[in-house]
Amino acid sequence: MREWITEIQNIVSLDPVWREKARERLRKQTRPEGSLGVLESLLERLVAIQKKETPAIHPRPIYVFAADHGVTEEDVSLYPREVTKAMVLNFLKDKATISSLARYIGSHVRVVDVGVDADFQADGRLINAKIRRGTRNMTREAAMTPEELNQALQVGWDLMQKAKTNGMKLIGLGEMGIGNTTAASAVNAALTGQPVELMTGRGTGLGDDMLQHKIEVIKRAHALHAKNFTDPLKILQCVGGYEIAAMTGAILSAARFSLPVIVDGWIVSAAALTAIRLNPKVLDYLFFAHQSDERGHRYILEMLEVKPILNLSMRLGEASGAALAMSILEAAVRIYNEVGTFADTGVPNRKDQPQNVSARAGRDRR
Repeated sequence: MREWITEIQNIVSLDPVWREKARERLRKQTRPEGSLGVLESLLERLVAIQKKETPAIHPRPIYVFAADHGVTEEDVSLYPREVTKAMVLNFLKDKATISSLARYIGSHVRVVDVGVDADFQADGRLINAKIRRGTRNMTREAAMTPEELNQALQVGWDLMQKAKTNGMKLIGLGEMGIGNTTAASAVNAALTGQPVELMTGRGTGLGDDMLQHKIEVIKRAHALHAKNFTDPLKILQCVGGYEIAAMTGAILSAARFSLPVIVDGWIVSAAALTAIRLNPKVLDYLFFAHQSDERGHRYILEMLEVKPILNLSMRLGEASGAALAMSILEAAVRIYNEVGTFADTGVPNRKDQPQNVSARAGRDRR
């Protein structure tokens, strides 16, 4: 574990020279300066991550991490635990929402089983990395052991290291697991120190009574484990999930090996926030797909001072927001690589040709 912790300390900040190169190209293209708004800041970061004159985002796999949760014993979801298994099979049949979106954007989905309470037949689209058939009930004991936490983190770390070796350019992260909005809310509340009520939403569509019950369940878990909330990994171990831990490892690894990551929604944001708490430089490598309809997500995004690519009141998960955001980022990359400059097209530039770009409208805060 010590060697792994040492490795994440080698994550580096983005090179300002490459960010300035991107700004310079954007300034020279045939349109009013800053007119692409947030897209321009996204492109600046992408160029700085890849350190290439012409950024690329193909190939761009989507990883859906799946696991079950012991806290479902507390009736925190409208859906039974068996839905996790059924949805994994749905992914493998290419019949899920993310399957349709992946076809649309020319991506491919890989399902990572880190803790589903079921066994699956071998499939090229399924990565079998099962640690246990679901976490333990966080209201009674820690969700996972330290060894299981480390194993889950390593699963994500190894996948991203392999993705980099295999030439992947952009990674989309999503998840599936009944009960995982409860785990994500528990993790995010503990990491931020904010009230559980602020960090707990309706998940799959809970009514008022069930939402209040879900809040009380998380409060019980916090009361049981609060004395152990000494660092982000302890929080993850006590109230997290195998898929959240694996995605945390994936995000840390992606940042270490300079792979840009699209963060899907509420649950993936719990993994992202955990990774950022372990090394703040991770944030430079993350593109937040959308603002989820979960009530705490806006707070997390504002706290991190990031602007999501989309805001469509989505709360599906399974990387659906990440896939849509990928299409926006692809459009931005095409513009960056293909649009001519004032010099090479003969289009007249503005008369004063200002050099100051610090006030460009619409830049995200990254």
